[in-house]
Amino acid sequence: MKRKRVTVRAMVSEGRERALLVGLRRKRSPRWEVEESLVELGRLAESAGATVAATVLQERDAPDPRYLIGKGKAQEIKERWRGRIDLLLVDEELSGSQQRSLEELTGWKTVDRPALILDIFAQRAKTREGKLQVELAQLDYLLPRLVGRGADLSRLGGGIGTRGPGETQLETDRRTIRRRMSKVRDELAKVRRHRALLRRPRKRRAIPIVALVGYTNAGKSTLFNGLTHSGVRTDDALFVTLDPILRQVTTADGFGFLLSDTVGFIRRLPPQLVAAFKATLEELNEADLLLHLIDASHPQMMEQKQTVDMILGDLGLSAKPIVEVFNKVDLLPGGGERASFGGDGAAPRVAVSALTGYGLDRLGEVVRQVLVAAGGEASRRTPARCITAQAGGRSAGAGR
Repeated sequence: MKRKRVTVRAMVSEGRERALLVGLRRKRSPRWEVEESLVELGRLAESAGATVAATVLQERDAPDPRYLIGKGKAQEIKERWRGRIDLLLVDEELSGSQQRSLEELTGWKTVDRPALILDIFAQRAKTREGKLQVELAQLDYLLPRLVGRGADLSRLGGGIGTRGPGETQLETDRRTIRRRMSKVRDELAKVRRHRALLRRPRKRRAIPIVALVGYTNAGKSTLFNGLTHSGVRTDDALFVTLDPILRQVTTADGFGFLLSDTVGFIRRLPPQLVAAFKATLEELNEADLLLHLIDASHPQMMEQKQTVDMILGDLGLSAKPIVEVFNKVDLLPGGGERASFGGDGAAPRVAVSALTGYGLDRLGEVVRQVLVAAGGEASRRTPARCITAQAGGRSAGAGR
């Protein structure tokens, strides 16, 4: 009998599937928080290539162990939306048994929040490094969810050498995945060694490195283009940039530094992705300064800021010098002229509009001040581009 090959495929097809979003509110959770998370899930769905048909919010004291939202609610959804949707997107992390139970009851493909994010990363990864990191994260996600994935994964092997206690197909598939994970980790280790070699000349030249961090779609790539005059892709979508990009910047008085742009963060970022993207996130470890970009126009601005702060803490980066950059102030009343962002004094704060160029000169001054105070006086002075406002003809919605 031919064995089924274990592969990890994109979990949402490239077609415009009609998706029903399902959220779960535990009765002690703030309703606005769950609703905002569902709005974000909708943006994730659109970024993955789906069309959001409707949203359902279920309130329960605790998640149902078999269906998450309860069998009755799942049956109600099935009857109401029969023939009108193709995909069930759940704003939680499902166990393998919960996913199977919902698929068997409704007849629809069911994808949880981590799997949706992994799918977007799989679509956006372009470099070999990015593809390896996404594959490792998908394999890590898939491994504990193999149980019950069909009769072919639970049959005993047949033929010579497989009699007796034998080995289940499930165990064979697990071993296949673990072998592949080990191979991918070895390849990523080579990538990290290669990155270390590339960093050596930068360290010898003593040019400080500034890294952009922030919530996804906060406008990091637009700010990167504004500071470096590059043509990095900017879209009004989530997770546009996955692979790190490095460019040199020189201020008006000749103060030089390297600017790095990398993947954005999001609430409940799958831990598999954080672990797999260590090679990319190492660029943050090497940075002398972090520019934490915050969408000043977003209703949950501070919640997004806290999410990024928490992830930076988990990565051991909280002690690095940080400048908080409040972006998109052109969308605020007065276009940013009267924008004021109070703080506790722990980090400098600058208001900017990466799209219009407002505040970029001031940002350059603050970057220099912080780098010099942190020992950046070793940075080289090079004749080069100034930090100036460069709208560059980008459309108002592109990445912002």
